[in-house]
Amino acid sequence: MDTSGLVWRKSSRSGGGTNDNCVEVAFAGPAVVVRDSKSPDAGVLAFPAARWRAFLSS
Repeated sequence: MDTSGLVWRKSSRSGGGTNDNCVEVAFAGPAVVVRDSKSPDAGVLAFPAARWRAFLSS
């Protein structure tokens, strides 16, 4: 999956400095893509948007 054009978002609570361990989320059409902020080139996980919404609401 080409993620070069995606806009990545990180929680405002992730802070900075040494406490910068967080996941980043991007919206790619019908999918939501998640990656590790410490290793953005290590790969991504993609989920159907409906499953992501269910995860957030649970």
